[in-house]
Amino acid sequence: MQYHEPDFSRRLNISLRARVTLIIVMTPEEERVISRIKEVCDTWEPPRQCITWDAVDGYSVITGNKNFHTQSRDPLAALDDIQKTDENAVIVFKDFHEFWNNPQVKRRIRNFSQKFKYNRRTIVIVTPARKVPEEIRDDAVLVHFPPPGAAELSADLDLLLSTSGIAHSLSRAGREKIIQAALGMTLNQARRSFSKAIVTKGTLDDQDIDTIIADKKDILSHSDALEFYSLTETSDNVGGLTCLKDWLRLRERAFTQEARDYGLPSPKGIALIGIPGTGKSLTAKMIADLWHLPLLRLDVGALFGSLVGESEERTRRALSLAETIAPCILWVDEIEKAFAFGSGDAGTSQRVFAHLLTWMQDKTAPCFVVATANNISALPPELLRKGRFDEIFFLDLPSTEERREIFCVHLRKRKCIPADYDLDLLARESEGFVGAEIEQTVIDAMYLAFNENMRRVTTQDILACLKKQVPLSISQRETIGLLREYLAEGRAVCASRPGAHPKAPAGGHTIALETFDSIKT
Repeated sequence: MQYHEPDFSRRLNISLRARVTLIIVMTPEEERVISRIKEVCDTWEPPRQCITWDAVDGYSVITGNKNFHTQSRDPLAALDDIQKTDENAVIVFKDFHEFWNNPQVKRRIRNFSQKFKYNRRTIVIVTPARKVPEEIRDDAVLVHFPPPGAAELSADLDLLLSTSGIAHSLSRAGREKIIQAALGMTLNQARRSFSKAIVTKGTLDDQDIDTIIADKKDILSHSDALEFYSLTETSDNVGGLTCLKDWLRLRERAFTQEARDYGLPSPKGIALIGIPGTGKSLTAKMIADLWHLPLLRLDVGALFGSLVGESEERTRRALSLAETIAPCILWVDEIEKAFAFGSGDAGTSQRVFAHLLTWMQDKTAPCFVVATANNISALPPELLRKGRFDEIFFLDLPSTEERREIFCVHLRKRKCIPADYDLDLLARESEGFVGAEIEQTVIDAMYLAFNENMRRVTTQDILACLKKQVPLSISQRETIGLLREYLAEGRAVCASRPGAHPKAPAGGHTIALETFDSIKT
């Protein structure tokens, strides 16, 4: 039997009343879970005896009848001494997973779990290890102790601020964001992160949100399939995509308690499909910065393992970790490659992604999924149906106005002043170019100027590089035409302003984009 329950104290109390004899609590937060167990034991009348044991200090009575004096440090002897406790005692063993390989220990635990059904003793094993011997799984209730929730973190932050005597300038929204940023950490991790922010500046304010998000990165070291991205891309670094940006800004407060009280659900996610190089991956990074949420990239390839059941377990573990860290942005890049099912994997690919699709549909944790795709034809129809995504956006070739913005972004990033350039001319001459191609053109022009005595790059340098480059809209015009047909059929929302799309490439290229309209799927 196994359960994941936020209200650990209530479920523990029910288990004790039901005379459950063996409970295995999986958590690294030993101190916190023992504190909860003590609280539950104290609620009984009279209080239940609660005793802890470890291999160094032996037994210690933490609540209830103190009349228990034995210091057995050997695990087998310690198990024998359980019979000297009260008949309704709760005995908590620490680090007992270290003795799982001892067959006598396993047999003794099974014997006691069966014998204690006739009295009210309960053995609780607190362990950070997930692996439990098959011999005792059926006799045990397995509990994944959840990390602290918002209320517990808020109370701990109040205690830290009051004991430190530090004045803070947190706004109500800033405080809520900081608590959200700490969700998924253990209580000790969150406390260290709060303390580090206070010590660094001598106070705590809204700017410390990013510091706490950065500290969260250590949590992901336990998952090979999840990669943490630092928040480096702002909306100013993304040219164009006005409709998409407006949609995102409208939901910037979607993960606040204020939105929950109003009755709004947390948004599920968006699919970004369209032409390569139009900023789909950049947009995923921009959303995380705009909403001040951690960005996790799901590495689909890392989900697959060679052992039977390993791939499914990795998938469950990665998604469970994402839920632990939530609220967060979960970025699945080039998701169409994930659905390129292998023919010789005995159905592993199908099972893994059936699990992913079910999770996307049924998840209740505030994990906002951003899925990007270039090859629409490789996507199964069940992925893009309503319920898994709030909206499907198509990122088309940038309009003249958008190309002007993109030139401004990449010139500023490279210490150039956009006002010194003929941006209108550059925007006109780059028709048919996507954002990634415009960026590369600016870089190529800078190399020209750099190798000529490091002179200042000019508009003419960029124009010369534009004429040398063949954009995707020309080299892959059939593929691009098929992609744009998807938008023309109304199957997605344009991420730019409605109707703001290029009609014909210039810059020395003569193949008109209108010919795409004649290309049918």
